[in-house]
Amino acid sequence: MLRFRKREIRAGQDGAERPSSAEANGDAGHRLRAPSTLHAFNRFEIKYVADNARATELMRDIEGRLVRDGHSGDRGYGVWSVYYDTRNLRFYWEKIEGLKFRRKLRVRHYGDRSVVDAGTPVFVEIKQRVNRVTQKRRVRLPYRDALRLCDERVMVDHDPAQRAFLEEVLDLVCRLDLRATTMTGYQRHAFMGTDADLGLRVTFDRRVRGRDRDFHLGADVENRFIVPPGKTIIEVKANERVPYWLTDLTAARELEVMRVSKYCQSVEAYGLAPRSVFHVPGGDLDPHEAPENHDDHDVSGHPPVRPIVPSEV
Repeated sequence: MLRFRKREIRAGQDGAERPSSAEANGDAGHRLRAPSTLHAFNRFEIKYVADNARATELMRDIEGRLVRDGHSGDRGYGVWSVYYDTRNLRFYWEKIEGLKFRRKLRVRHYGDRSVVDAGTPVFVEIKQRVNRVTQKRRVRLPYRDALRLCDERVMVDHDPAQRAFLEEVLDLVCRLDLRATTMTGYQRHAFMGTDADLGLRVTFDRRVRGRDRDFHLGADVENRFIVPPGKTIIEVKANERVPYWLTDLTAARELEVMRVSKYCQSVEAYGLAPRSVFHVPGGDLDPHEAPENHDDHDVSGHPPVRPIVPSEV
């Protein structure tokens, strides 16, 4: 079973509060244009879950208005993340309970996981939500240093501008006794706004998988689908408000705003949390072999996502 929670939104509606600052150029894959070695983003995020065919239609709709992320290409790029949490899954429960302030720590790699080694650049990230604003802060480190910081709990060599953030990460890991809990991976197609839509970013994430062991980012091990392979998670990220033309397109495609967390999906897929245990059958299939659409059943013939549970806005 999947727990996607419905939200309501009107065309052009923005949140009750606005971010204190904005990223001018968007997040272009794994090479981010930012003024310092510490990358910071404040955004509003809206998520949809759609079948692959409908998501592809929306992708075609927006191609005339947005530009493809330079790292996306025709096939997209991989996004691999290891999430850290407490023994009692504090960050998971903060999300489930909908706390106004919540956060999570992860180590993330963009691109081909088969090339990951000790020297591969990765991002150590703290993603947090303050009321309706999503904030993300991160630094880029060699993978060996990311592991030393988050797993071995020692300070690593760094740029002076990174120190406060790295101290915050180290404090979180040590004070809350964080450890690697789950890993997620998916194939992403990304589009960015220009001119009047500067700061807008729309991503399409498919083949969303996870695992609860073997947390090395480059490990060649099997993953489990944590979202049915016939579904796409669509994320709209904007500095202030989502443009009317985009909300009109999503309404025309009859897309409903959902609350969905890939981290929570992975936790629940492996039975790490007692609240909702489910299994999405299917291994780590080749993208050319995975069916594009499953309106009635997933790849193993099992029923689709359970009915959506409405939630408070």
